[in-house]
Amino acid sequence: MTKPEGQKISKVEFIALMALMFATVAFSIDAMLPSLPQIAQDIAHEGVAQAALVITFFVIGMGAGTFFAGPLSDAFGRKPLVYVGLAIYALGAVLSWIAPTLELMLAARVLQGVGAAGPRIVSAAIIRDLYSGRTMASILSLTMMVFLLVPAVAPLVGSLIMEAFGWRAIFPTFLIFGAIVLVWFGTRITETLPTDKRRPLRWSLMWDAVRQMFANPTVRLSIFVQTLMLMILFCVLMMVQPIFDVTFERADSFPIWFGAIAMLSGVSSLLNATMVGRYGMRRLVTWALSAQVFVSAVFVLWMLADLPHLFAFYIFWQWGVMFQGGLTVANLNAIAMEPMGHIAGMAASVIGAVSTILGAALASPIGLLFDGTPMPLVSVVLFVCLLASVLMQSMRRAEVAG
Repeated sequence: MTKPEGQKISKVEFIALMALMFATVAFSIDAMLPSLPQIAQDIAHEGVAQAALVITFFVIGMGAGTFFAGPLSDAFGRKPLVYVGLAIYALGAVLSWIAPTLELMLAARVLQGVGAAGPRIVSAAIIRDLYSGRTMASILSLTMMVFLLVPAVAPLVGSLIMEAFGWRAIFPTFLIFGAIVLVWFGTRITETLPTDKRRPLRWSLMWDAVRQMFANPTVRLSIFVQTLMLMILFCVLMMVQPIFDVTFERADSFPIWFGAIAMLSGVSSLLNATMVGRYGMRRLVTWALSAQVFVSAVFVLWMLADLPHLFAFYIFWQWGVMFQGGLTVANLNAIAMEPMGHIAGMAASVIGAVSTILGAALASPIGLLFDGTPMPLVSVVLFVCLLASVLMQSMRRAEVAG
């Protein structure tokens, strides 16, 4: 592979680094999953549902920080925003580590989420600075493939650290992770946004950028569908451990199963990277959604008929949901970013903020539907994928009309 234009880093190393920056968010969420019962026992006295707020509040902070990270990087450059974001992320990790109460920990997790937005959003803007079109989609897919390795190992890492040193020791691990990103990024990436291409930080320009994005029907619909895809992923994160624990009584082996599923689902990003140039982004998203509608519908009928091998079907279905993520999220992001190259930082912020905050908000009440079976989760995924398929057809008609 050749080097990204103007960079001293090879394309392979570039993809790995961008994936690690993306993974700051995933690692900060998934490594906490095994610790929720212990957090509930120690400081969240209303149970695991209250302990799960350490994930929700991180997402809230990340969503809020996402909106500002892009415009700031458009105004001051990509590298300074990564440095500031990692500093805030580290401060949030330290405060979470020493927080004596759940309330203080939640405030610190919001701060940590705000900081994590910096490397997450700026990495997408850097990719857009250097690539465009289907090449950009291919790079995002390869980045997503490497990124999926982190959710594959994060719960197991969190579980091992918790067993050896207690659940609070997970937070120093976040500091180590952030330090690795800081040193690698700082020494290997040169600034990708020249001074003459920066946009002053003005509210009028920010509002104009938002207006431009939502006035474009393709961008608008892509953001809405991406919101639905993130909603599905958040629903799975919220309900996966209760399903393993209550439905299948496999809480002890949860990190291994979750890691194996995440690892195998990474194949979808590699497949997408090889297919997107031939078939296009919208078509691959539509195919992935159609497949998920079919599999989820069969699973619902399977449960209604009370057929055997429910656990095996659930494992296959969850793998399919995460596999779908590799064929949809990167492509939808590329579809939305493609017409917005002149405001890449702001576009990345709006896409990330809207899809993340709305996705988390839509997913939050779904956890209350858990009835001891996978039925509520699978039914929701079936309905959401049907809705997303309708929106993708609307996107196709808008592109034809345009």
